Amino acid sequence: MIAPRKVVFQREVISAAYGGAACEPITRAAAMAVFHNPLSGQVSDDLSELFEIGRVLGERLSGDAIAQLSGAPVSYGKAALVGPMGEMEHGGAVIHPKLGAPMRVAAGGGEAVIPSNVKIGPPGTPIDLPLGHKDNPWSFDHFDTMTLFLADAPGPDEIVMCLAYADGGRPNPRCGPGPVKS
Repeated sequence: MIAPRKVVFQREVISAAYGGAACEPITRAAAMAVFHNPLSGQVSDDLSELFEIGRVLGERLSGDAIAQLSGAPVSYGKAALVGPMGEMEHGGAVIHPKLGAPMRVAAGGGEAVIPSNVKIGPPGTPIDLPLGHKDNPWSFDHFDTMTLFLADAPGPDEIVMCLAYADGGRPNPRCGPGPVKS
C-alpha cells in the first residue's frame, strides 16, 4: 500500500480574467501526492508497481479534489513531477495506464482523453497541468492550465502525482466551441 509523504490540495476561484474583465466564477481544484519512487535510480521494463500507485492515489484523491469545486466537474487533467533520480517514464507510468479510470468514475464519466504532462525536476519545480473538457475533446473554451509546485518536492527519489478538475472553462473564452461534427 502506498503511503504518501504528504498530500496537498490547491483550490482557485476565478471571478475575473487577467486584465479585470468579470466572468462567471470558475473553481479549479488540484490534489498533489508526494511519494517515494520505488524505481528511483534504476531502469526497469516492469513499471506495474507505478501503475498501481496511480490507481490507488486516483481512487483516494479524486473525490476529495472534486469536493472542493463549487459546481459539477466539467474538465480534468493530470500530471507528474519526477525527482532527478527518476525518469520521465516513471511519471508516465503513474498517470497513464490506471489513473484515468478512478478520475472518470469520480467525475461521473468522461469520454475525452485526460490531458497530461510529465517532467523531471528538483524541489520547487513548477509543472503546468493541462485541463480539457471531460466529454468533448474539441471544446476549445475548456483548454486551460493550472501551474502547480511544492517548495519541498519532489525530492531526488520522489514523484509528485497531480490530478485536477474544474467546474468551468477559461475565464471569458473567445475561441469558439471548436469544430462541429457533421
